[in-house]
Amino acid sequence: MVETAEILTVVKMMEALPVAMQKLVVEHLRDYLTDMEDEAEWDALFSGTQPQLAAEGQRARGEIEQGIAEPMDYDRL
Repeated sequence: MVETAEILTVVKMMEALPVAMQKLVVEHLRDYLTDMEDEAEWDALFSGTQPQLAAEGQRARGEIEQGIAEPMDYDRL
């Protein structure tokens, strides 16, 4: 593990806190990092689909402009 200045800063900040508060901070940090990892994973998954999504959007707009689009039938889903 690389000890960056940022990590050392966080450690010093944590050391100044009471133990009970340190535990709360660690819990929140774990949740926050998990959320960040999840967001990064979703971003990676969707980044490859942007061209297809844009193409489908253009196709849908074209169908609407041509009057050939049909309203969504949620009962068929």
